[in-house]
Amino acid sequence: MSRIAVIAGQGALAPAIIAALGDPLVYALEGFAPDGVAAAPFRLERLVPFLDSLIDQGVERVVFAGAIRRPRLEPEAFDARTAQLVPRIMMAMQSGDDAALRAVLDVFEENGLKICSVNEIAPELIPEDGILTGAPSEADQRDADRAAAILAALGGLDIGQGAVVAQGLCMAIETLPGTAAMLDFVACHADLRPNPKGARGVFYKAPKPGQDRRIDLPTLGPDSVTQAAAAGLAGIAWEAGGVILLDRVESIRRAETAGMFLWARSPMGI
Repeated sequence: MSRIAVIAGQGALAPAIIAALGDPLVYALEGFAPDGVAAAPFRLERLVPFLDSLIDQGVERVVFAGAIRRPRLEPEAFDARTAQLVPRIMMAMQSGDDAALRAVLDVFEENGLKICSVNEIAPELIPEDGILTGAPSEADQRDADRAAAILAALGGLDIGQGAVVAQGLCMAIETLPGTAAMLDFVACHADLRPNPKGARGVFYKAPKPGQDRRIDLPTLGPDSVTQAAAAGLAGIAWEAGGVILLDRVESIRRAETAGMFLWARSPMGI
């Protein structure tokens, strides 16, 4: 009987995917298992034997769920077959994390394992075009347009998936420290808005252009709403069909409490 395996990364996405699937096999890179998830560990240095074990258990499909950081590799831990892949993966890593992940995914699929996207497994987690709550003003819409353009321009540099724009000015761009650090920065520099009584700003999230959407889709959730509210923003917008929203009911509740909008924005705007 065909089975599905979850490669669980850190954050709240893996538990949501595991719950949607019911009873999948769950694994995590050694040292990177998410809190509260019982995941069998595996090492990248023994990737090929790990794939063999999945196939032996009848696994045909694999879904990656959550943030996966690049592990520190131990050369002496490689088995002979996985060691043959090292030059290929190292070459991909020179082009950035996205290329390295694609190289690993290629190895999975070359071994007969289909990589499934979150959209295939739990489409209800990825909102389509529409405003979930609140009402972005014309100024907010312009700020969202500006943030979307900034992310599109930066996409090829493999920097991040989020930006904050207020009154047409870029307040912050998401980099390696992540969303929470970016929004903390915005909260500390609210006085940079030219007009204190003008538009408060928009946090915008989107996949990078050309990103492999089977993995590493941007994720928002209740904590994102709380952090954006603390930064004094008017709302959160994201690319419709390209961003995961965890716990939609609680995210909407927090946004309504804070007087914020949540907007799954068409790539073409409203």
